[in-house]
Order: sequence, then C-alpha cells, then structure tokens
Amino acid sequence: MLNRYPLWKYLMVVFIIAISALYALPNIYGEDPAIQITGARGASVDLSTLDTVTDALDKESLSRKSVTLEDGSILVRFNDTDTQISARDIISEALGRDVVVALNLAPSTPDWLDSIGAAPMKLGLDLRGGVHFLMEVDMDAAMEKLVGQQEEAFRSELREERIRYRAIRQKDQGVEVLLRNAEQLAEARKVLTAKHQDMTFVESEADGRFALEATFLEARLKEIRNYAVEQNITILRNRVNELGVAEPLVQRQGASRIVVELPGVQDTARAKEILGATATLEFREVDDKADLAAAANGRVPAGSELKSDRDGRPVVLKKRVILGGQSITDASSSTDEYGRPQVNISLDSEGGSKMSAFSKKNVGKLMATVFAEYKDSGRKTPEGKVILSKHEEVINQATIQTALGRNFRITGIDSVAEAHNLALLLRAGALIAPISIVEERTIGPSMGQQNIDMGIQACIWGMVAVMLFTLVYYRKFGFIANMALVANLVLIIGVMSMIPGATMTLPGIAGIVLTVGMAVDANVLIFERIREELRDGRNPQQAIHQGYANAFSTIADANITTLITAIILFAVGTGAIKGFAVTLSIGILTSMFTAIVGTRCVVNLLYGGKRVNKLSI
Repeated sequence: MLNRYPLWKYLMVVFIIAISALYALPNIYGEDPAIQITGARGASVDLSTLDTVTDALDKESLSRKSVTLEDGSILVRFNDTDTQISARDIISEALGRDVVVALNLAPSTPDWLDSIGAAPMKLGLDLRGGVHFLMEVDMDAAMEKLVGQQEEAFRSELREERIRYRAIRQKDQGVEVLLRNAEQLAEARKVLTAKHQDMTFVESEADGRFALEATFLEARLKEIRNYAVEQNITILRNRVNELGVAEPLVQRQGASRIVVELPGVQDTARAKEILGATATLEFREVDDKADLAAAANGRVPAGSELKSDRDGRPVVLKKRVILGGQSITDASSSTDEYGRPQVNISLDSEGGSKMSAFSKKNVGKLMATVFAEYKDSGRKTPEGKVILSKHEEVINQATIQTALGRNFRITGIDSVAEAHNLALLLRAGALIAPISIVEERTIGPSMGQQNIDMGIQACIWGMVAVMLFTLVYYRKFGFIANMALVANLVLIIGVMSMIPGATMTLPGIAGIVLTVGMAVDANVLIFERIREELRDGRNPQQAIHQGYANAFSTIADANITTLITAIILFAVGTGAIKGFAVTLSIGILTSMFTAIVGTRCVVNLLYGGKRVNKLSI
C-alpha cells in the first residue's frame, strides 16, 4: 500500500528528535559567573579551605548563588561578573599562594541533565567569550639561564684544551674568566673566540689580575629574546592542546608578552596552573662527600650548592646539570607496584647518550631529581612588572644501579594528580624562559554584543520569513515543512552539543541560516514534484509517492556536492572557517533527514492508506 511506513520508522524519527531535543535542552539554562579554587600542583582543597572562602565572602557581604566542594575543587557561583571579580581578589588574599584561584563561567545545567552527559554546546570567543591571559616572558631570567649555560661551556672548553684558570663566573649579562698570567689569557681568548663568534671578548689586567670578559653581541641578544618568546608560544600551544581546548588563540603581543584566549574553558583553574607553570626537571649528581652540617652553616664545597628536599632536609648537589627538561621527549604518569605515583621519562638521542655516559661512570653513586619552577613572589618592580622567585626542591634521590638509557622513571611525587600535571608539562615542553600572568579576565564576545544579537536576529527573522512563505504558498504541506524546519534546528543544536570538539561561532550561525534555506529548498522540490504529478492526472496517493521518489536524487546530488565543499573548507580552513564548515556539514545532514524522512513520516501519517480526493498543497 502506498505512503505507509512501518511502525519502527515512526519510532526512529520520534526517538532521534527526542534525543536531540534532550541534549539541546542545556543550552537554555545559560551560565553563571564563577570562581574555581584548586590546590597548587595537583593538590586537593578540603573543608577547611571551603570554610575560609565562605568566611571571607561573608565578611565583605558578597552574595553568591552557591558554594560547592567536589573532586578536590571548590566552585563559587555568583549572580554577576562585578561580584565575581571582587570576590576573586578577596579569596586570593584570604587563601594565599598555596592554591590556584581562577575566574570561570560555569554551566547552570540541572543535575538530571548532567547525569546523562548533556551539556551546552561550546561557544567560540565571538559568542561566549572565555578566559583571557596576558603573560609576560621574564627576559632577565632567560638571559641568566643562557649566561649560565655559557659559563658551563667555557669551563668544558678550557678543560678540553688543558688551559688552567682561576675562576669563571657570571658578570652582568656576560661571563668573566679569571686567569693566572698573560700567556693563559692569550690562549683562553684564542680558544673561546674561535668557538663563540656571537660574543665580544675584552681583556683586562690590573694588579696581577688577568681577566677575559665575554658579552653577547646586540644582534645575538635580540635573537635570544625573540627566540625565547617564539619558543614559549610554541610550548604554550602544546599545553593548550593537552588541555583539549577548541579553537584557542595564542599570539605574541609586543616584545615580551603573549596573549592566550581560551573559549569555553570549564576548568580554568587547571588551565591557569598549566599555562603559567614553569616547572621542569634537572638531574644532578649528589655530592656525597660534602659535610651536611658545614654546608647548612654556609660552608659549601666549591662546585656544589645546598638544596632541600620536600621534608626540608638539606642535600648538597653538584652545580653541573647532567640533563635538563629540554632533553625530555615524552612523559607519562602511572603508579608502581606499591601504588605510589611515578613519572615515566623518555629522552631524545642526545639526552639518552648523556645519561648513559654519566650513569656508566657513576654506578653506585646517588643521582638527584630536582623539581624547579618559578612562582609569583607577590612583589612588583617600580614599573609594575611581576617579580618571579625560583623554587627548587629535590624530589628524588636514587642510587644508580646500572647504566641508564633513554627510558627510565622517577618517584618521590606526592600525589597522582601532581604526577599527571608534571608529566603534562614535561610532555608539552619546558619553557625557554619563565612567564608570569600579568592579567587575567573573562572576556565577552570579541565581535561585540550588537553584532551577535544581529546575527541571531537574522537567523530568527530568516526562519520566520521562510516559514510564512511556505505556509502561505503550500498551505497544509507548508505547515509540515515548517515543523521540519523547527526539528532541523533542534537537531543541529543537539548534535553540536553532543560532539565534544564542536564549537559554535558567529560564522556557524551563518551556516545554520544557510541550511535553513537548503532545507526549504528540498521541500520546495518535493512539493513541486507532487504538484506536477497532480497536473498529470495522478491521484493524490500516487502523486505523493512519485513526488518524493523523483525529487530524492536531485536533493541528494545538491546536498552531497555542498557537503564535499564543507569538508574541504574544514580540511584547509582555520578558526571561523572551520566553525562555519562544521555547522554547515551538520546542517546538510540534518536538513536531508528532516526534509525527506521527517516530512514523509508526517505526510504518511496524515494521508497514508486513506481515500484522499484533494491535497492542500
């Protein structure tokens, strides 16, 4: 019998639309300005922290919607952004620097929707805004690090040439070599000048003191500063990718600053900690011959320095770094056979060779793993620049049992969360120079609220105009087409909400408007075919059947070619173009479903298997 669907097809259409509507529902609840509080370096916060937060807010009479402690993180929701920003400063002052306090936009999705994994779709910076970080690269620390490397290089090169020296030390932004006589001074200059053509060397002699001072050329200094910023940008992009943020913005601003904008970020506290962290590892030899008591009183052997482990116990380490974080190519967190957290390290070929050579010569000796990071000291320069302080601690001391290769593991880490964060940082790369967050804020739509409202209004008025036309021109069948248009919009929003990596942008709204037109175009083809069949003398049932059958190939061809274009746009485009391509692709598929299958279900339900003398089309 013509124009009859089996029951399962009706149920399938109802099920698909119902599921899409369910997962589209969280988008109507909006978001709350919020503050997220987590422990530094993967630690958890507890009820005492929660009490401190509530007491601090109560003391300043700041109202909030809710305060919750869940999964080791505190989330405080507010009614407006002004209160949110005021509360951030108050909470930061009350809790000190042992926690990470970050601005957030928290979805207001009800628990029953959240329990089934329903969440609002991710919106781009142009629609939703997100979190904005302005970071500054510490050029002084970058230069200090470079000069330290040059100091070590000078030592190695002079030893290789058997040139004796009195001392090598850093001086301003250069290296000073003190020698015993004029002959050694000439030899040292000859060797170092040949190997370091990017430096200038100045000799001096006074009161029997022979010195060779090396400073970088201005062109080299400029290159170093530029390299520090560009490499930090690359590493920050790697860290953002590890966070799984869709369509982020990481770009340079001025000589030493970097802008990072993350749309739709939920865990802003973790994002802030991961992006701002300057953590890396250093592997150094333990000076087991040193007297710890004497070292604690300031008498440290030459070539060594005093550090502390996590329990505050003194450890004397050789200054020479065996291996740094730049040699680490991969890192992952896991637990050992006793359930203790650990980080598995993989080195590059050069790092593996260094570690192998050192460990072969020092079997039976202690090697320490030093965790180093720069933190905001809470002080600023007169120019307003944040002063960073270097924090180092020995997290592991292990006896070298055998020669080590490119793969090994480190233990002595406090928690699984800290091991995971440390592995992420090492995997993304150690920053060339420390960075500090000089500005943090949630940002509104970058293209202006007026443009956004106009875009949404264009979508609404476009749909209204199309729906009025189809209703007037095709009457009852036009009403069916309008039902399909509404269902199509619900499907697009539902699918966009279900896809983890999909992001709705302002160009994406343009893609929706375009698919609305395409969906109507498909219905127009079908309805005109039905009218043709009626004019050719077919009865209504035959006209409906032939109209859908004959229009299908034309609709499929038109939509498939457009879909191919959208796929190409997604493959070669970036940013807003990708957003447009995603919504266009989803819209093409959903419009074909609603225009062909959806409307056919309703038509069959109304007319199928019945004696019909006239169609309202």
